Amino acid sequence: MTLRITKQFAFSASHQLDGLPEGHQCGRLHGHNYMVEVELSAQRDQLTAPGFVRDYGDLARLKGWIDEQLDHRHLNDVVKEGNPSAENLAIFIYEQWYTDYPELTAVRVSETPKTWAEYRP
Repeated sequence: MTLRITKQFAFSASHQLDGLPEGHQCGRLHGHNYMVEVELSAQRDQLTAPGFVRDYGDLARLKGWIDEQLDHRHLNDVVKEGNPSAENLAIFIYEQWYTDYPELTAVRVSETPKTWAEYRP
């Protein structure tokens, strides 16, 4: 039996995407109020002594990193590989944190309340 927990974080940032058709709105400098959701998973026999996949309080370091490295930043300066699309941002966040949180199974990034990109390696 697999158990999953999620936690959401918010930040605001700008970006500009290259390689789009002329006049595409995402090719212009613009910003979003992003939501990031991380998912951590464990089998029932892997839960911690209190019965957690991971204590939510342990994610404070991730929140601090988001606040320091992503919030009110221009994401083109932060995400060095590819456009800072929601998809690439989800990969970027996962790759920054999967060694610190081995239970990390997915990262979802939202640029608007109706759109999500998910990276699930």
